[in-house]
Amino acid sequence: MEDYKVKLEVFEGPLDLLLYLIKRDEVDIYDISIERITKQYLAYLEAFQVLNIDLAGEFIVMAANLLYIKSRMLLPTDQQMGEEDAEEDDPRFELIRQLIEYKKFKEAAAKLRDHEAMQQNLFARVPAMPNLPPAENLLVEEVGIFDLIHAFQKILKRIDSKKEDLREIFAENYTVSDKMDHVLRITQAGVPLRFEELFADAASRTEIVVTFLAMLELIRLKQLRVRQDGDLGEIWIDRISDAQPYFS
Repeated sequence: MEDYKVKLEVFEGPLDLLLYLIKRDEVDIYDISIERITKQYLAYLEAFQVLNIDLAGEFIVMAANLLYIKSRMLLPTDQQMGEEDAEEDDPRFELIRQLIEYKKFKEAAAKLRDHEAMQQNLFARVPAMPNLPPAENLLVEEVGIFDLIHAFQKILKRIDSKKEDLREIFAENYTVSDKMDHVLRITQAGVPLRFEELFADAASRTEIVVTFLAMLELIRLKQLRVRQDGDLGEIWIDRISDAQPYFS
C-alpha cells in the first residue's frame, strides 16, 4: 500500500465522537458506561491509525482522560481519590458536564444556522447570489466521518472473522490511485451503490483499507456523493453527474 495520509478539511473533535457513540448506543448521557465507551473510543483511534488519518492531540488527551476515569471507577468508593473542586463523587461528572455543555452549544449553533437560512429565504438580497454548486464537505454535511469509520470497521471485521486470505502472503501493490479508478468504474450517477458493495471483491485488509482511502479521496475531489438513510442508517454512494473530469 502506498504511503497515503488522509487530510480532511473539516474534522469533528473528541467530544463529537463521544456524543456519536452515546447516540449510536441509545444510552442516557447521564448514565454512560465508561468501560464500554472507552473501548469503543479506542477502537476508533485504532481505525484512524490504520487509515493514517491526522489526529489532533486533543483526541489522545481524551483517550487518556477516559482511561483515568475508568481506573478511578474500578476502585472501591472508600478508596476514591478526592479532588478539591469536584462537585460529585462520580468520576464521570466532569466528562458528563463537558458533553452536556458541548451538546447545548452544537444545538444552539444548528438553530442559528437554520434561522439564518430562513432569513435568507424571507429577505432577498440584491444582487442575487449566483447559482453555485454547494461547497460543503460531504463527509461532514451529508454523512458524518464517524458513520463512515463505523461502516469501515464492520467491513474489516468481516475479513478478520475469516481465515487469512492467501493473497495476503504475497506482496500486494494496491495503490489509492488504482482503487480510485476502480471505484469510478463501478459507480455511476443516479444509481446509488451500497457502501458494502464497494468492498465486495476485496479479499484482504490491505485491499479494504486502500479502497476506503480511495473513496475518501474521491469524496474530497467531489466525484462521489455519500448519503445515509436517516441517523445511523444505510450508507449509499453514487457519482456526481456534473463533476469535473477526474484524471488519475
